[in-house]
Amino acid sequence: QVQLVESGGGLVQAGDSLRLSCAASGRTFSRYGMGWFRQAPGKEREFVAAINWSGDRTRSADSVKGRFTISRDNAKKMVYLQMNSLKPDDTAVYYCAADLTPLRVVVTTKGADFGSGGQGTQVTVSS
Repeated sequence: QVQLVESGGGLVQAGDSLRLSCAASGRTFSRYGMGWFRQAPGKEREFVAAINWSGDRTRSADSVKGRFTISRDNAKKMVYLQMNSLKPDDTAVYYCAADLTPLRVVVTTKGADFGSGGQGTQVTVSS
């Protein structure tokens, strides 16, 4: 089982950048795809980006394409979300989560395919 701790959030202005980090524990981290999700107040959890277990395939939501990049370092058991050109609409609590299916070749974007994730990190973008 993979345990996750997110960090790197903060209060920034529109147009700024942030890099979120997700530290994973557990021997099997490298066998699982990883995803970033976000949840704004009063809204449901929303898919942001995902990467497969080997790190050579990624997918992202249309709302963040060209601005956000997901990456992973299996040796360090870390997942990252580089966020550029931030907008006020990006304000949310960001969570990383592990795919429930090991060694999935394709990159899934379905929330139901992921575990519940860590405690989250708050990102607030002011206009």
